[in-house]
Amino acid sequence: MSEVGRSGGNGGAARGSGAADFEAGLAASRTGDLQAAESAFKRADAAGNPSAAACLGLILESRGDLAGAEAAYQRAASREDWFGAFRLGQLYAGRDDWDGAQRIWIQSEGYVRTDGPYELDELLLGDRVAEAGKTPGPSTPALLSPVLIGAITVLIALVATFLGYNANVGLPFVPVRTLHVDLSDGSDLVVGNDVLNGGYRIGYVSSMRPITLPTGAPAAQLTLALSTGQQGKIPVDSTATILSRSALGLKYLEITPGDSRRVFADGATMPITQTAVPVRLDQIFDGQPPQVRSAIQQDLLQSGDLFAGRGSAINDTLHALPTLLGNLTPVAKYLAAPSTNLTDFFNALDGFTKTVAPIAEDNVKLFGDLGTTLESISASNNALEETISRTASALAVGTRSLATQQPFLANLTTFGHEFSPATYALRTALPVLDPAIAAGAQTLKLTPPLDSDVNDVMQALKQLAQSPGTDIALNGLSATVHVLNPTVRYLGPFVTVCNDWNYWWTDLAGDVDEATDFGFAQRALFMLGNPAQTNNVGTLGATAPPDGGGAAYLPLVGGDEFDHSPDYGAAVESNGDADCETGQRGYPKKENHNDPEGRDFQTDSNGPTDLGTTFTGINHVPTGETFSRNPEIGPTAPTYPGSN
Repeated sequence: MSEVGRSGGNGGAARGSGAADFEAGLAASRTGDLQAAESAFKRADAAGNPSAAACLGLILESRGDLAGAEAAYQRAASREDWFGAFRLGQLYAGRDDWDGAQRIWIQSEGYVRTDGPYELDELLLGDRVAEAGKTPGPSTPALLSPVLIGAITVLIALVATFLGYNANVGLPFVPVRTLHVDLSDGSDLVVGNDVLNGGYRIGYVSSMRPITLPTGAPAAQLTLALSTGQQGKIPVDSTATILSRSALGLKYLEITPGDSRRVFADGATMPITQTAVPVRLDQIFDGQPPQVRSAIQQDLLQSGDLFAGRGSAINDTLHALPTLLGNLTPVAKYLAAPSTNLTDFFNALDGFTKTVAPIAEDNVKLFGDLGTTLESISASNNALEETISRTASALAVGTRSLATQQPFLANLTTFGHEFSPATYALRTALPVLDPAIAAGAQTLKLTPPLDSDVNDVMQALKQLAQSPGTDIALNGLSATVHVLNPTVRYLGPFVTVCNDWNYWWTDLAGDVDEATDFGFAQRALFMLGNPAQTNNVGTLGATAPPDGGGAAYLPLVGGDEFDHSPDYGAAVESNGDADCETGQRGYPKKENHNDPEGRDFQTDSNGPTDLGTTFTGINHVPTGETFSRNPEIGPTAPTYPGSN
């Protein structure tokens, strides 16, 4: 048995931490006591032994506990055990995580790799399997009886017929090795299908049954009867694939042997991570519409006609194939390497195909037009010949230009990488943007007339701007604004704070709604003034408020007249708070601070009392509005001490 403990990266894991338990585990595995071996390897693994972790992973993997095996391999890889890292990469590759497999394999390149890889059959079964020698028996003289010879001949014929009839299920009394294979899909395999290795039959499918994987997913398990010879010993890193024997649906199981020196033991199970069920040829044909299948038949017919009568050319091809295949081997290895990232290439190709699929009809038309173009080019032999003769110089210039374009291409590559997230985001954004783009396409049809109208407007604006009168008008407008600003600053709070503008129009609506035969009329009340008063409500051109003077017509007009409102009712205080005096002061007996006679007039504005806002007004001048409490131009009411 190989020194399994010395294939790790540390080169002496068996003699390090947990060495005694590790050796105990090896001894138990040689006798076939896997339970004791697993317990010993667990103790050595807990002590930090890297090779013990790898051995524990092998035992767990052999019985289908892939999660436990992966955790054990990860511990072995973290302790620089080469084989543990290798098996971890195989698990990753088995579930198509090639990036993870590549990462762990590259990491393990720095680990020490010594002779003596793990032998799985020996590790799990020990040395109990031995070849038994045969002792030849004594020779028997030939029987000369014709009756006996005839009976033996008939018996041999019957046995040959029986064996020929049962060839699909194996020959009776022939010892076989058993191997279980877990597959995600039975893929129309039947009992008796062949098991091939490199084109040679090494066994057959003896039975099939449904199983449930540890993950809960359904699967199929094949039981293979394999040859007991060297061909029937399958390396533990081998893979199995279901392939089609013909287009009629017959299948077989292809075993691709691995490079490991360890082989599956009799009765072992190949995990599902090492099997594959590719798309079958009959599935491809079944997925095609009738017209495509008919086209495939015509293609096969034409291909047959192509090869017919070309035997010598085929012979020459077969003669050159060994050289081609010899050169193709390193290319195939390079393509098969995880670092080649061939999977991502096909994923990108799949994405490209899905992208161009919606414009397939346009591509068909493109190729049709291309055929027409090529046909027209071939019609002019001289022009084509001249083009070919000048191609060499054009290619030389193109080669030199490519060297100049290299920095641009490098920057374009960088831009492409950085633009990839945005491109990916378009997958979710485009379903939202598509309706807007479709609507925008219809809107763009109206853009030319709109542009024409906008151009006319711009031309008119240009002429207006260049007109001499425009400057004069703008200067006059500026002067008007300059003149109106003081008035607006004073009147603004009456509108914004006290809402007097809306009150005036509201009252006006009730003033002009008197219905008449002709529509509506203004409501009016004649007010006769006292003629003895120089200034009264009926006097035009009054120069002062009614002062209550005169008594000649008191019985006629109802008494003297007095003023009951100030000349300028305030809207705000000096700090901008609401003081809407108009309409809120009632009829006070006396607020006439500047009258030396002290008569019962109300002429004082900005009284000492803060009346606040109206019902629909606001408490303060709006933010950003400039204002003045008193008129900045024209006559103003005199102020007095104590006014607000």
